Amino acid sequence: MEKTKASTSARAQTLSAVVTLAVTAGVGYLVYRNGETWLRSSLLYLSRMKLARRMVTRFPPAWAVASRFVAGESVDEAIAAARQLNAKGMLVTLDYLGESITAATEASAARDQILYLLQRIHASGVDAYVSVKLSQLGLTIDENLAIGNLRALLTEAKALGLRVRIDMEESALVDRTLDIYRRLRFGEGFENVGVVIQSSLYRSEADVRKLVEEGAWVRLVKGAYKEPPDLAYPQKAGVDAAFVRLAELLLAPEAGARGVYLAVATHDDAMIAAVQRYAAAHNLARDAFEFQMLYGIRREWQEQLVAQGYRVRIYVPYGTAWYPYFMRRLAERPANLWFFVSNFFRA
Repeated sequence: MEKTKASTSARAQTLSAVVTLAVTAGVGYLVYRNGETWLRSSLLYLSRMKLARRMVTRFPPAWAVASRFVAGESVDEAIAAARQLNAKGMLVTLDYLGESITAATEASAARDQILYLLQRIHASGVDAYVSVKLSQLGLTIDENLAIGNLRALLTEAKALGLRVRIDMEESALVDRTLDIYRRLRFGEGFENVGVVIQSSLYRSEADVRKLVEEGAWVRLVKGAYKEPPDLAYPQKAGVDAAFVRLAELLLAPEAGARGVYLAVATHDDAMIAAVQRYAAAHNLARDAFEFQMLYGIRREWQEQLVAQGYRVRIYVPYGTAWYPYFMRRLAERPANLWFFVSNFFRA
């Protein structure tokens, strides 16, 4: 009986290895023929497909792999992850996953979940703030709905001594996002709100110059959305060059004098090194800005930066709506896809 079980297990492992090799080879061949841009576009397309979402989220091994990038589905799991990261000297931003909702009731439910998250952060004492997407709060349904929901979050956060960062979404929402950010920060006096800028967009340099004048609290990212070439740099080299330019603008003496605080959100060694060189050349203290990295990606590098005296904040997502976020992480770096493919069939 035991021999039969062992034989069955061995065959299963062999089949798994063969399937893994075949899928990896197939993906590798398609990338070779069409380039990484094709791969990224395909994954971003799949991130919006309901059928693909149902297939992946209903297959248990998928969560086994996604859990590398997502802290869990509950607030308790998110707080536990934040506490573990704090113990390693890292700060945290928590993100209750969800975006592009289609009903006002869904937006209200998201607002209530994030209000609860703020309360749990305060009660637990973890060093964290919250990031939100305006589409999750109802922006694509009714702008006033989103503003009202964000106002409620900022009010609660202010009372608890916490901050809220507005994540940036696709280019079609950039103007509305910045308008809402300014309305609540300057029009209503919420100093505890920050915003995100994507270096992939041509418009971002003008946006950054204005944010510098305003003394903003900014997270700089490359951008994880597929954008047309008339709006965004089509090649990585252009995105990278823009990232460095924008980081230098946000770290410049003028920016510091106006109260700008920059979060450099990247895992790219070249981008990190460029920021380190600029900071050293301008005698910036290592805690005058922070590096931000994603939960589960390059963990050793995160710890190394902390050991070097830099402020490091980890973006920790959680919740049941993890599929779109997960697919964008695969699209950002081919290494993430290889990790997914190799582990998906082992799980």
